[in-house]
Amino acid sequence: MRTLYIGDTLTRRRDNVTKRRGTVTKRRDTTMRVTMATSPAGRAGRPNEDFVGALPTAAVLIDGAGIPGGEFTCRHGVAWYASRLGGTLLSLLSLAPDQGLSALLADAIVQVTDAHRDTCDVASPISPSAAVAILRVGEGIVEHLVLGDSILVLDRANGTPAVLTDPREVVISRSFQAALEATTEGSDEYRRLLRDLRASRNRQGGFWVAKDDPRAADEAITGSCAIGELTGAVLLSNGASRVVDRFQLTDWPGVLAILESSGPTEIIRQVRQAEAHHAVAADDATIAHCTHLGEA
Repeated sequence: MRTLYIGDTLTRRRDNVTKRRGTVTKRRDTTMRVTMATSPAGRAGRPNEDFVGALPTAAVLIDGAGIPGGEFTCRHGVAWYASRLGGTLLSLLSLAPDQGLSALLADAIVQVTDAHRDTCDVASPISPSAAVAILRVGEGIVEHLVLGDSILVLDRANGTPAVLTDPREVVISRSFQAALEATTEGSDEYRRLLRDLRASRNRQGGFWVAKDDPRAADEAITGSCAIGELTGAVLLSNGASRVVDRFQLTDWPGVLAILESSGPTEIIRQVRQAEAHHAVAADDATIAHCTHLGEA
């Protein structure tokens, strides 16, 4: 398990000097504190396919996805796609702080697709894809974006947490669940069902993820609120959100309490323990806990 703490150097506002009509003015950048943890599933020969990273003003979580046979469509693999998309997003968030999150995600998808278009079958329905969660703080506001089945939890100052995710992939996946469970994993029929499931990606009536089509960014769930309405926020891959939605070890207020007292590594530890107890295959698990939003 890898934990990264972005500490006080990112929680202080920085004075930026800008020139306007021959005068020099100072602009203050809003910042936050981010504590991150990630743990790979531990399957032999497979790297962590999650990505997490942060700037003083933003956090990005990418949950890469692939299916058997995908290695023949992209020589780079899912982990490469997730980390390349995450790194590109962080760069764009830094360089274009006033651009909308959906537009930034669309630009990142184009850049990553162009980076391997000449060597890989980027349009294949089984080529790598990813779910995305972004949080950004600005002057007095917090913006968010969720695409796919990543989870974003907004810790509201006066009320229960707001839990944001895109349910379309989960709903469609459930329609295939019975057939997949009745089929031998790794068989031709199992792979066919998975291909049919993935064929629902990025099409009307299906579900949307980051892949090769920048129009998927327009399908993301986005929103904003005043900084004063929140005490923090949490980005989770679906491997980490199992603590609530699969194993029901706690609820979302409970997750926030654990993060406050013990940090994200404790959430992942509980997930791993439950996976072992229930003989459930482990999944990459990643969390970014954002606090001190907008504080100097």
